Amino acid sequence: MRAALTWRDRAEQCIYDLAFKPDGTQLIIAAGNRLLVYDTSDGTLIQPLKGHKDTVYCVAYAKDGKRFASGSADKSVIIWTSKLEGILKYTHNDSIQCVSYNPLTHQLASCSSGDFGLWSPEQKSVSKHKTSSRITCCSWTNDGQYLALGMFNGIVSIRNKNGDEKVKIERPGGSSSPVWSICWNPSRDERNDILAVADWGQKLSFYHLSGKQIGKDRVLNFDPCCISYFTKGEYLLLGGSDRQVSLFTRDGVRLGTVGEQSSWVWTCKVKPDSNYVAVGCQDGTISFYQLIFSTVHGLYKDRYAYRDNMTDVIVQHLITEQKVRIKGRELVKKIAIYKNRLAIQMPEKILIYELYTDDSADMYYRVKEKIIKKFECNLLVVCSDHIILCQEKRLQCLSFSGVKEREWLMESLIRYIKVIGGPPGREGLLVGLKNGQILKIFVDNALAIVLLKQATAVRCLDMSASRSKLAVVDENDTCLVYDIHTKELLFQEPNANSVAWNTQCEDMLCFSGGGYLNIKASNFPVHQQKLQGFVVGYNGSKIFCLHVFSMSAVEVPQSAPMYQYLERKMFKEAYQIACLGVTDADWRELAMEALEGLEFETAKKAFTRVRDLRYLELISSIEFFCFSRIGKSTERTTRSCSWQMFMPTRENSTRQRGCTRGAATRAWPWRCTRTCACSSTQRLIEIARKLDKAEREPLAKCAFYFKQLDNPGYAAETYMKVGDLKALVQLHVETHRWEEAFALSEKHPEFKDEVYVPYAQWLAESDRFEEAQKAFHRAGRQGEAVRVLEQLTHNAVLESRFNDAAYYYWMLSMQCLDIAQENEGQQTEMLQKFHHFQHLAEVYHVYHFIQRYTEEPFSFHLPETLFNISRFLLHSLTKETPLGISKVNTLLALAKQSKALGAYKLARHAYDKLQGLQIPDRFQKSVELGSLTIRSKPFHDSEELVPLCYRCSTNNPLLNNLGNVCINCRQPFVFSASSYEVLHLVEFYLEDGITDEEAVALIDLEAPRVSKRENKWQEMMTDNVQSLKLDDSTDIIEDDDPFTAKLSFEQGGSEFVPVVVSRAVLRAMSRRDVLVKRWPRPLRWQYYRSLLPDASITMCPSCFQMFHTEDYELLILQHNCCPFCRRRIDESNQ
Repeated sequence: MRAALTWRDRAEQCIYDLAFKPDGTQLIIAAGNRLLVYDTSDGTLIQPLKGHKDTVYCVAYAKDGKRFASGSADKSVIIWTSKLEGILKYTHNDSIQCVSYNPLTHQLASCSSGDFGLWSPEQKSVSKHKTSSRITCCSWTNDGQYLALGMFNGIVSIRNKNGDEKVKIERPGGSSSPVWSICWNPSRDERNDILAVADWGQKLSFYHLSGKQIGKDRVLNFDPCCISYFTKGEYLLLGGSDRQVSLFTRDGVRLGTVGEQSSWVWTCKVKPDSNYVAVGCQDGTISFYQLIFSTVHGLYKDRYAYRDNMTDVIVQHLITEQKVRIKGRELVKKIAIYKNRLAIQMPEKILIYELYTDDSADMYYRVKEKIIKKFECNLLVVCSDHIILCQEKRLQCLSFSGVKEREWLMESLIRYIKVIGGPPGREGLLVGLKNGQILKIFVDNALAIVLLKQATAVRCLDMSASRSKLAVVDENDTCLVYDIHTKELLFQEPNANSVAWNTQCEDMLCFSGGGYLNIKASNFPVHQQKLQGFVVGYNGSKIFCLHVFSMSAVEVPQSAPMYQYLERKMFKEAYQIACLGVTDADWRELAMEALEGLEFETAKKAFTRVRDLRYLELISSIEFFCFSRIGKSTERTTRSCSWQMFMPTRENSTRQRGCTRGAATRAWPWRCTRTCACSSTQRLIEIARKLDKAEREPLAKCAFYFKQLDNPGYAAETYMKVGDLKALVQLHVETHRWEEAFALSEKHPEFKDEVYVPYAQWLAESDRFEEAQKAFHRAGRQGEAVRVLEQLTHNAVLESRFNDAAYYYWMLSMQCLDIAQENEGQQTEMLQKFHHFQHLAEVYHVYHFIQRYTEEPFSFHLPETLFNISRFLLHSLTKETPLGISKVNTLLALAKQSKALGAYKLARHAYDKLQGLQIPDRFQKSVELGSLTIRSKPFHDSEELVPLCYRCSTNNPLLNNLGNVCINCRQPFVFSASSYEVLHLVEFYLEDGITDEEAVALIDLEAPRVSKRENKWQEMMTDNVQSLKLDDSTDIIEDDDPFTAKLSFEQGGSEFVPVVVSRAVLRAMSRRDVLVKRWPRPLRWQYYRSLLPDASITMCPSCFQMFHTEDYELLILQHNCCPFCRRRIDESNQ
């Protein structure tokens, strides 16, 4: 276990308490007389809350996340909402020491120096109860039925919900050992409620709800100030006068230090459902750590041993799924397993276990030896009679009594070690070094044997079953396979993080990496399938995979490698692979291929496997015919000729599987006819043309033999004569004559699937994936189309082609929209995916420019554009960072452009954020120099760069915690897809009852606006007299824009209130001022009103991205298409 500091901040006052919002997004901290609200993701201070007049001692959040409470030395308790608004305040007679919410209700327990109160929203007043001593801490049970109170006189009082005392626990230390912190275990697995108690007698104790103590007191050697359980109750945290936070098991066994501080730790809590820990100290330091629990495990063949709850070891049989737990009372540091031996290293000793019996299914271990000595090692290996300790460059061989028998010193750091078997006491070890050297060591020999030396560091090793081949994964994620005897590199494969040979097949190995499992047989191409985790073993058809902390045995069909051998007519090898595990259909395919290839032994074995007696009789008959009627001198030649003469074709044999052997024999003369026709194609053409079209069966046979003779033109002519359009379509597809197939499907739409699905598969096999996706889409195979696009997108991200990734994500979103339109059952799911993929398309489209700026020597964009792009991307990455996107690159671009444009405050923030990230070496000097030089600049941003909200005219900060929305009215900004400036557009919505078509019709009316002055004067013509009359009664249409009137109000609250327009407002709008995103159903159209009509905006009719017209025209001239969706300007709008 190790702790990584995520962020740190400093308040001016002591941090007495803190509480997490149940969803983990916010952290409430009691600092001085204020509450500080932090964003847990990056440590940003969201808002300070002022309500108390004196020091705040305690804070607690309700389980449902709707309220939290704070208690202060000013004797008051304040109830706050999740929107950070105070709604209620009540007081006690003394300062408030602790508060706690009932986990099932909003009942709040507030404790002071002389009493405690119980309040719930249903009560008009607080129910208060006197106590004999000052209450220091309190905690509710999981079911909310009981409240435990820890007191300064050393007593723990357990009360019911009404405040009545049910159990009283008197601690041995009495008033000299004040109970300073208590907490109930939140685990649902425990049968009984367990209370952890920490007192200033420097002891940790555990009690049942009945008051009975569990075990003995644990001595802490420091004064504990806080105690906190993990969400599932498996660990607990303690902090206090030792100036550090310690991690304990739920039984009180100390495991390690989370973080050392410079002053007393007054509070520490675990973020809900995570491994993050927040720590508050006396000097005002607030630290946020991530606990990383490393996997401690060992594997030998089908036995896997791993650490559980930090102190126990579980041994799992991967085949039978049996498990046995070995309980411990100390931290398990290392585990090693080999045959019937198991070694467990603890802080001060190593325990050696052995199986009770030699039975391979035995799972019961007993202690064989104990080595009572502290060892420091990186790796631990156990053999039959020895243990091997690895410490950097040194290997030590110890007997089970702890005596060092042998030592090896390597040239470089040891990166990998594995036992490869051998006689007891003489086992061999395979060792990989950081300098690329690979050695073989025998435990009874002081000399190491160098197998080979490569240029890159070793990450993982494995040796084949016959010890003739070696597979290595290096630091560049490349899998290299060597011949051990010749030192020759046989082949190499990329994207590997671990490798394993098949223990039952010499030529098969598998390796994992990039979310895929790769299986390679001999020198054939790799077969891939999705798999998360690391491959650690390969036995027959089972692959042992480690994912996070769990090991699983994955059953992998061996069909793919079997067919690879079949394609090369390697039937015996294919049979060996099939024996590892394939389907009955694969066995039948192997049998038929072997039969056609005259490999009778393999064919018989395969047909026996599928129990096909008819083909077994057929093979016996052929063998009898070959050996009984042909002379031995010409046996081999005649056997081949007779077989080629009479063997049914693949197609006929498949058709005849349900026939008797006699029926199959009667079909052989057609094979003879085909053999004769091979030399007289012209005669077959004449026969086909002379036959009448009513003679369908002979014509069908003629067409069949034309195909066999590779004359598809004559076969097509014959099918046309018969009128068999389906066979004609299949012919065009089989011969890849796609133009004829397309023309036929246009005339006969019922054959659309028969054409486009094979065409799409053919395109995919030819690496023309984009065309394949479109073909699947046209064929109505939306699932295949989506899968092709997902693979294209994943590959584009891995290859850093982010512009292509954005385009593919946009295509994926539109594909999901099509599925939602066609399938109502999947509508909700598909619309969620649509919005998710649209967001990813925008993010990758923007990051493409950031990546080019950071990786290429010249910039193609103005500083203002890069500045806007960086801000947009940073605001879009509020929740999680997609694969391939680097926050370092984004912050670096933002920092440099902010500094160049005068946004020094934002630049300083970006450089500060970079300090907490892992920066590549090539940027390290630049970041350090920028961090120093920015300190010399004034701490403010240029006002010219501040974005303006066109709805409420509010100037927004350059760094907006809310994302790409206005901080005042919450109106989402609309950005230009080229410069990423905020466009002068405001989105509005239609009143209920107005359809999209009606809205567009009303906008198109463009009712003229009449000025006030013109309305009041009436012109009158009588005979030869012209007069003007002032008439106040005339209906006046105001000159003011009714849409603008909708915007001009003070936005209240924190919720977004959209602009909703009526028919009258729509009628008053001008068509040139309104942009409409006409989304296909089931989406509603989106409407945007331009507030600066003179500044022209262009919207792409395909992807609906907005651009300044001048920018769009320039991009069209450069690319001849939309830069986002790549719609060509000469394409019609669909």
